[in-house]
Amino acid sequence: MDAVLKSLPIRSSSDLKRPTQAEVEAAIRTLLLWTGDNPEREGLLDTPMRVAKAYKEMFDGYNKDPAEELGRTFEEVEGYKDMVIERDILFHSHCEHHMVPIIGRAHVGYLPEGRVVGLSKLARVVDIFAHRLQTQEAMTAQVANTIQDILKPKGVAVIVEAEHMCMAMRGIRKQGATTLTSTFTGVFADSPEDQIRFMTLLRTSTKA
Repeated sequence: MDAVLKSLPIRSSSDLKRPTQAEVEAAIRTLLLWTGDNPEREGLLDTPMRVAKAYKEMFDGYNKDPAEELGRTFEEVEGYKDMVIERDILFHSHCEHHMVPIIGRAHVGYLPEGRVVGLSKLARVVDIFAHRLQTQEAMTAQVANTIQDILKPKGVAVIVEAEHMCMAMRGIRKQGATTLTSTFTGVFADSPEDQIRFMTLLRTSTKA
């Protein structure tokens, strides 16, 4: 008789009870012991507190809603109907498999449908998703789909290029190798011409 496998329900992160500051610091002390170091030596005495504080800052994306950043839009654009592109949005994230840094840049563009959003909001959306445990593929899709769902433009284009420290610092140890991912929605997904124009604009030098 074949075994029947039952999948367990996945709990939402909002349903999980977060540990206390003391519990976090105790866990960090355990990691320090596991590395072979002494958490009681002078240089490491405050490390658990510092790491907890750093994690709170680096993973603050879990406490923010990207939809709120896109909530305020502007319709007085003097008839502007072409692409809006914010390129070279620098970000840092952390790999969900090894919890080591991902460092890169995102290029975000959209074709407005009667309204635009402040340019800083596009960068904030990138940062919110980057400040969570991530895979680059998921983050790229999250940024594009959120902008598409909230702004409802004619289309969204997102390209992310990044270096993964899980490749540079461990395993294959290939420093300098970068990963490129993209997500296109709406007209960008349907029209190769719009994709090409987006890519061409990204390559256009800002220098005179």
